[in-house]
Amino acid sequence: MTTTTTAYDVIVVGLGGMGSAAAYHVAARGHRVLGLERHQPAHARGSSHGGSRIIRQSYFEDPGYVPLLLRAYELWDKLAVDAQREVYRLTGGLFVGPPDCRTVAGSVLAGRRWGLAHEVLDAAEITARFPHFTPHPGDIALYEAKAGFARPELTVRAHLDLADRAGATLRFDEPVLEWSQTRDGVRVRTPRGSYTAGRLVICPGAWAPQLLAELGVPITVERQVMYWLDPIGGAAAFADHPIFISENYSGAQIYGFPAIDGPRGGVKVAFFRKGLACTPETIDRVVRPREIDEMRARVTELLPALAGGCRHTATCMYSNTPDQHFVIARHPGYANVTVAYGFSGHGFKFVPVVGEILADLCIEGVTAHPISLFDPQRPVTR
Repeated sequence: MTTTTTAYDVIVVGLGGMGSAAAYHVAARGHRVLGLERHQPAHARGSSHGGSRIIRQSYFEDPGYVPLLLRAYELWDKLAVDAQREVYRLTGGLFVGPPDCRTVAGSVLAGRRWGLAHEVLDAAEITARFPHFTPHPGDIALYEAKAGFARPELTVRAHLDLADRAGATLRFDEPVLEWSQTRDGVRVRTPRGSYTAGRLVICPGAWAPQLLAELGVPITVERQVMYWLDPIGGAAAFADHPIFISENYSGAQIYGFPAIDGPRGGVKVAFFRKGLACTPETIDRVVRPREIDEMRARVTELLPALAGGCRHTATCMYSNTPDQHFVIARHPGYANVTVAYGFSGHGFKFVPVVGEILADLCIEGVTAHPISLFDPQRPVTR
């Protein structure tokens, strides 16, 4: 039976990383929030899962992200205290490659422009400090002590719990079929009913092409694979390892983490932006032996100890814009609708501050945070 309620100030569509943070920040400001999610809380069907996501400040993608990162770090601290959970951990981070590659040169540029604490190491210094690494002789690295990782599932659950504590109504296994503007606000339809509110926040993840096609920002959804490899000699030596991003002379990037899941958990590694186009309905969740072999061959060029077996694998999805910058804005056609999507594989570290930005835009109509880079009406060709 279809029901209609008008009891909400704000509806948040999508309760993954960004949506859960938005629901919390809006509810914490005293507004009546309805959150709608097509899957269960902290599910493994989208982009906010896999046990870990890198956080860092020396941002090679664009120095314009750094002010948001500085605020995000403050909010990571607050979330950890408020939720009483280790939602993130600082391990240090090593960004390795030829001096002129994007990973290294971009990190150095951001670090210098914003006065971020960092060190630049040559190949010999990398190996002396971190004996498991075997960089090419011409490689250098930026080392950032404030880099580390966030726990995506814990983060989503923490924001959902805090949103619930602040009075939000959260509904799961309830996909949104469509949304529309009404005379007094917005209407959202799901298989269970029709809901109205004064304002709407849409955080659709990989479902953006279905819910926000009218904005005209082309989104390419890609299948990505995460691998947990056994180190030769055991995982103990990798327990206090830095996170890393490595770029080779062809421009291909890989990344990895410490052994954060105990002696039998393996070391998580992955290619960055090496995926096939898919949709949430067509993604291939099967990881084949040739993919594991390719990952192992690439990562052991830098970390030979990761030549052991593969503990397990998992898939997730990137939702890429053409320029790989986010889309965060009030909807240009509907003043009471705010959107956040296209996080292009590097968004999770921003989750707490994106939640704050979305609350600003939804409630106040503006934000003091610098988000012009994320305007959906920007030129997005690349």
